[in-house]
Amino acid sequence: MRRVSTKLGELDCQVFDAVPEGTSPELAVVLCHGYGAPATDLVPLARELVELQPELGSKVRFVFPAAPLSLAAMGMPSARAWFHLPPEVLMGKERDWKKFAVSVPEGLAQARRGLMGMLSALSAATKLPYGRIVLGGFSQGAMVTTDLALRLEEAPAGLCILSGALICQDEWKQRAERRKGLPVLQGHGRYDDILPFHQAETLRELLKNAGLLVDFVPFDGPHTIAPDELAKLAEYLHVRLLKR
Repeated sequence: MRRVSTKLGELDCQVFDAVPEGTSPELAVVLCHGYGAPATDLVPLARELVELQPELGSKVRFVFPAAPLSLAAMGMPSARAWFHLPPEVLMGKERDWKKFAVSVPEGLAQARRGLMGMLSALSAATKLPYGRIVLGGFSQGAMVTTDLALRLEEAPAGLCILSGALICQDEWKQRAERRKGLPVLQGHGRYDDILPFHQAETLRELLKNAGLLVDFVPFDGPHTIAPDELAKLAEYLHVRLLKR
């Protein structure tokens, strides 16, 4: 697979594909890393997903954007963030999860605008409508892509929520009603000590009640991406590729 470092909109991105020269991808997949991770954290997933579903290799372009905020001032020179999180959440000590679910994190709007610009540039470069672009991410990356997917004028091809959580509850509930029928893959570890499992269940119910088609994949693990979850993701993307 080819790997290219480029800028899409205002965001630095790592782009992977094995699409034949002179042709365009049939589907694009945007995967956003979590809080405190390096920009390249999810990059290995491209090759792993193609190994699981080989047809993805020649027809799908994978894009891994780098979050705009540097956490170098916190002693983590390579760490990035989409928006800042409360210290109690970072330490896994947040207890008022109902308060967290209704909160609108500071910096979320700026992160969303950056992703919107990236998505617009990706669509122009690939000649793909948003309806042929899957959005997703891990942890905080899942939160920001969920927020974006519910706001776009045109629904994306799908949404992948890997160990995400509910924020902006009131607005997400209202906007989710306009995304009825959107296929969602949501995975979460039952022993997640960062974003607890019950938060994922609450998010799942909000989306399902709004009519989104949620395939929920629980697993016995912590705040991570499990092998079974990755296999499900590969299958999910293959279905999105074939769906017209």
